[in-house]
Amino acid sequence: MLPEPPRTAQQRKRDTLARFDHDLDAWVASADRSGNPYLVPLSFLWDGTAFTMATAESRPTARNLRASGQVRMSVGSTRDVVLIDGVVETFSSETVPGELADAFAAKLWDARIGPTPYAYFRVTPRRIQAWREENEIAGRELMRDGRWLV
Repeated sequence: MLPEPPRTAQQRKRDTLARFDHDLDAWVASADRSGNPYLVPLSFLWDGTAFTMATAESRPTARNLRASGQVRMSVGSTRDVVLIDGVVETFSSETVPGELADAFAAKLWDARIGPTPYAYFRVTPRRIQAWREENEIAGRELMRDGRWLV
């Protein structure tokens, strides 16, 4: 099967933003202070500027994101992937802005309910890459230093 023709940068950006609006989950990669990697799927909310995710405060991902302040995420399949490098702002269930937690709950689930304390993470993208096949490797960078290139 031959790959589809490469998309224009503008089409890749449109497709990427549509994925952010409609997909529910991302692979989230973090590392501990020793550099040991940790990879988990987390649900996310995209608000047009940043992603919001939540996980139990005691989980390795929460500890890693809180300590490093950075993350790499992947959305989509290996044949239609979007990679996001971002900076992380952390909120406890007590400090999360109400509108952020409400929006997350409206799309996904309410992490404020239940006996387990959850942390919220707001990820602002600094770099975004998107490609489907080898013919889209060139030009895969859509955002650099937090600025859209297209």
